[in-house]
Amino acid sequence: MGGFNPDGDNNGAFMWNFIEQCGGHAVIDGGFATELERHGANLNDPLWSAKCLLTSPQLVRKVHLDYLDAGANVILTASYQATIQGFLAKGYSNDEAESLLTKSVEIALEAKEIYNEKCTKDSLDFTENGLIVKRPVLIAASIGSYGAYLADGSEYSGIYGDEITLETLKDFHRRRVKVLAVSGAELLAFETIPNKIEAKAFAEILEEENIAIPSWFSFNSKDGINVVSGDSISECISIADSCNRVVAVGINCTPPRYIHGLVSDIRKVTSKPVLVYPNSGETYDAVQKEWVPSTGVADEDFISYIGHWRDAGASLFGGCCRTTPNTIRAISRALSSKCSSCATLNSNTAVNIK
Repeated sequence: MGGFNPDGDNNGAFMWNFIEQCGGHAVIDGGFATELERHGANLNDPLWSAKCLLTSPQLVRKVHLDYLDAGANVILTASYQATIQGFLAKGYSNDEAESLLTKSVEIALEAKEIYNEKCTKDSLDFTENGLIVKRPVLIAASIGSYGAYLADGSEYSGIYGDEITLETLKDFHRRRVKVLAVSGAELLAFETIPNKIEAKAFAEILEEENIAIPSWFSFNSKDGINVVSGDSISECISIADSCNRVVAVGINCTPPRYIHGLVSDIRKVTSKPVLVYPNSGETYDAVQKEWVPSTGVADEDFISYIGHWRDAGASLFGGCCRTTPNTIRAISRALSSKCSSCATLNSNTAVNIK
């Protein structure tokens, strides 16, 4: 894969090269916190999934390995809700907080090393004739929004209040970005960005700090037209497109039924690779802190959408909240050369993700 030049004119090439090495499409992993809970972790804590960096790093590693076995090319670290401010509030020192951020990347790198050395027989890389073909794998350091730190569901509304300014957000995120940029990760994944001001804050930090590794920006939507705050998706994507350090843009933690239209809108604004990793179609209740069935169109299975999303212009596919390694395995199979047409997947390939 070609090198990354943060001051280059076409840094989308970094991700295009990676996608080409993956076979023309790449697979992102799936839901993380819900998988940790499935393995017995109690995440009823402001740190959410980042709590496991402290209490059960072996579970974090296991979830990474499960997604690698399922066919993922991109592994997101358990740092989405890991912030220096959040760790300080729990009584940890600044040095300890920064070490925990780095630890999230180290665990993912360990999982990648284990996977490369011991590809298991249930992995998609284990072919019928017994040959092992190691897939390209990137470790992406996950960076959640300010709303994720607040742990009040505001990453699903993007409403932070007038007192939260661009400079406030830059001050909040800056040190975490700098730590993760030199942690050993190969990519920074700014996820579930709910509004234009936070996208601008991220872009300005990348430029001001001369961040030397590539990034992607991923937004969330609840209406298929705008990001969750009501800001224009086109304006948000334009911010990402104008930043040379951003190599891919897209949508995450959004109901699958909205993805096709959003990809089409994104494609009108940028030539950078488009990534999509929707949630299961359920809705998060910030008061009860649980996922509940959505009203309206049910999204019981988004695997059948994959071909349409690819036709619309997406190149990287995965899952977010409430999706599982089974979901990612089905996506991997749907996108593999064994499928004659992703748009006409049969029922054996589909998986119910609820």
